[in-house]
Amino acid sequence: MSKSAFTIPDWCKDHCISRAMFYKLAAEGLAPRTMKIGRKRLISADASVEWRIRMEKNTQIMEDSDYEA
Repeated sequence: MSKSAFTIPDWCKDHCISRAMFYKLAAEGLAPRTMKIGRKRLISADASVEWRIRMEKNTQIMEDSDYEA
């Protein structure tokens, strides 16, 4: 059974990024959506999928613009 939500450290480990990079992305408005349950901040599996799709699209847009230059 797959997880339905991740803590930030677990999500970062699963996506091979540091917590510092996560918070940098968050400061830039590029991190996945989070939810607060009690004192924990979690990332739902759905938010994680949406984030990956958004990042892939942004990467493709950047690569396409590099080819046009």
